[in-house]
Amino acid sequence: MKRLLVGPFNRVEGDLEVSLDVADGHVRAAYVNSPMYRGFEQILQGKMPADALVFVPRICGICSVAQSAAAAQALAGAMGIKPPANGRLAANLLLAAENLADHFTHFYLFFMPDFARAAYRGRSWFPDAEQRFRAVAGTAAGEALPARAAFMRLMGLLAGKWPHTLALQPGGSSRPLQASEKIRLYRQLREFRRFLEETLFGDRLEAIAALDSVAALDRWIVAREPDASDFRRFLGIAHDLDLARLGRGGERFISYGSFPDEQGRMFPAGVWDGSLKILDSGDIREDVSHAWYAQAEVPQHPAHGATVPLVDKAGAYSWCKAPRWDGCVVETGALARQVVAAQPLVRDLLVAGGANVLSRVVARLIEIARVLPAMEAWAEQLTPGEPYCVAGEMPREAEGEGLVEAARGALGHWLSVRRGRIHSYQIVAPTTWNFSPRDAQGTPGALEQALVGAPVGEGEEAPLAVQHIVRSFDPCMVCTVH
Repeated sequence: MKRLLVGPFNRVEGDLEVSLDVADGHVRAAYVNSPMYRGFEQILQGKMPADALVFVPRICGICSVAQSAAAAQALAGAMGIKPPANGRLAANLLLAAENLADHFTHFYLFFMPDFARAAYRGRSWFPDAEQRFRAVAGTAAGEALPARAAFMRLMGLLAGKWPHTLALQPGGSSRPLQASEKIRLYRQLREFRRFLEETLFGDRLEAIAALDSVAALDRWIVAREPDASDFRRFLGIAHDLDLARLGRGGERFISYGSFPDEQGRMFPAGVWDGSLKILDSGDIREDVSHAWYAQAEVPQHPAHGATVPLVDKAGAYSWCKAPRWDGCVVETGALARQVVAAQPLVRDLLVAGGANVLSRVVARLIEIARVLPAMEAWAEQLTPGEPYCVAGEMPREAEGEGLVEAARGALGHWLSVRRGRIHSYQIVAPTTWNFSPRDAQGTPGALEQALVGAPVGEGEEAPLAVQHIVRSFDPCMVCTVH
């Protein structure tokens, strides 16, 4: 048995180290370390409640809208107010835009460039992958980056700026759209649709979203040339490298639900462990037995937890806490959202091979195909001249909970106000769920489980299989410790 330290990982925001116990060419155990402490939860103590809207977006530069949305929801709960229809639609559009941009960026800039590495030179698909996805120099980056930039211009219309907007408020959005701006917004969505359909998928978004089984996906693959689209390229590579057998994680998935509408949510909340369970956020606990924090007698619900650094703690190896649902490890992200939402292809992929590198990436791309048409519908429903925001007053004593779905999964903010000031503010981010250390029972976190069994070639110091698995979760390390 030898110990291999992998990290830091490039293309990942923040720091990440993974310690691997390797024997007989495979990972036998993994220990995931988030080595950078942030301290936002302590910074917020004593601040005015509304100040959270200024501080929490700065936890992260790539998912700041999700942080704003969770804070706004927690504040709205504490104030007892609800946004009007326009405010709800604008918030949905903002969060959806950021989530889709993250999925899009992950595919083109974080994930696919690994297949242009020289280690794959002997594969039949390598020349095309190198020409298309090579980091910085590949043709995909030259096409995808302008498409992403054009898509993100809608943030200017909806939020004034990105990242770190203040447009999202507890009562809705402070940035109402005029009729001419609504037309511009819809045009930007249609332009992004064009790139997705012509380049990423090579098919209509509705056709991709309608794929309902592994057999249907196989038929879709056979009907197209290997270089017909970037999605088709990925699927060909995934089949050759058997990515469906790489990075298999646990069997439980959590989603807080996303994009509320008049009937509920586009993506419902729930926990999937072979059947759908009702999500009760009261079942969440944070274990810090292997994290560098002072420890309570038992794991705490975030609303009652604390973040007190203890750098010399015995047995600790990460600044990341270990959140658990009903005492169990759960995975979160696009795969969890689509499983809970009963998307048939993703459910079938889960039955066929569980959570793995292939199913996580496919779920992310299926989500793009499902959400962009919904954004077009929300844009059409905006009503210029009608209210976008309502005012409210924060009680001197209040509690609030904000549960949203960032691109990477379940994001929760828990707020406590005492004497008009923030008494406690606790955050559990998606990568905190997925990259958690072991808990008091010694149970590894989701990524730690997924890395077990990964092949490690002779002399590999940064094994490609390990990198594929880590990137399949699309980590955001600065959010992990916040």
